Amino acid sequence: MVTRRSPARTMMLAELGSNIARWRKLQGLSASQLAERAHVTRDTLRSIETGTGAPRLDSLLAVLTSLGMANTVIASTDPWNSIAGRTLMDAVLRMPSTASQRSAANHPRNS
Repeated sequence: MVTRRSPARTMMLAELGSNIARWRKLQGLSASQLAERAHVTRDTLRSIETGTGAPRLDSLLAVLTSLGMANTVIASTDPWNSIAGRTLMDAVLRMPSTASQRSAANHPRNS
């Protein structure tokens, strides 16, 4: 468990929470309605929306699912969905993982 938060992390949690609250309001849901749909307590939802406390990851996912956002959030973490991620994945996939593979990759017949 993280015991200290950096100012940047605190700001990101607050921004994420604000975005979730905005989506809830855009969908015309009260906090109580969303908490009930997500099967979380009102206090848990409040901590998610304010970016405070330490709600469980499955609680956050339940809220995102109830808002219809879970798949979008999950897809945004896929390395293949960003230029930086694809570049890193391409570099890793091209890198031989053992000495024998590196030797084989450098062999003249493999060029």
